[in-house]
Amino acid sequence: MTTTLKETIVKRVPTLGLGGAALAAAVAIAGCGGGSSGSGSGSAATPASATTGPAGVKVVTRHTKLGNVLVDGRGRTLYLFEKDKGTASTCYGACASVWPPLTTGANAKASGLRGARLGTTRRKDGKTEITVAGHPLYTYAGDQRAGDVKGQGLDQFGAEWYVLGANGHKIEDGS
Repeated sequence: MTTTLKETIVKRVPTLGLGGAALAAAVAIAGCGGGSSGSGSGSAATPASATTGPAGVKVVTRHTKLGNVLVDGRGRTLYLFEKDKGTASTCYGACASVWPPLTTGANAKASGLRGARLGTTRRKDGKTEITVAGHPLYTYAGDQRAGDVKGQGLDQFGAEWYVLGANGHKIEDGS
């Protein structure tokens, strides 16, 4: 069963609030398919374990209500998509508008993550997406503040989405 963007936004209105739904709709309408840019309000992530690629992409850990999870340099929670097989991303179009992939202009280098390797994969759209332990990484448009984990356990675009621990494995608790 395929979930349309409209269904996704309608389903999330109660938890996102009207402002979050408007944000998700604006992102979808703009056709903004990815990147790691965006502004997050809230405090900066605490780099308990930091990894920075040559293009300045940073992956750090941050304590959330789900425990220590991976976030980008702005504190936005990073997710894996269970529909992805290996390092190949399956999130494009409307999916990438709601779940922007964490991309970079260059290869990333590993250091600092507990047993997880930071790497990259080439997307069908030509962008380079960051991976951890072989999982392509995404942020969630519904996370409005640094450390939000509102995407945890959602079943959207054909599979579920989960935060990752410092070891690169999904965290299922709290979904």
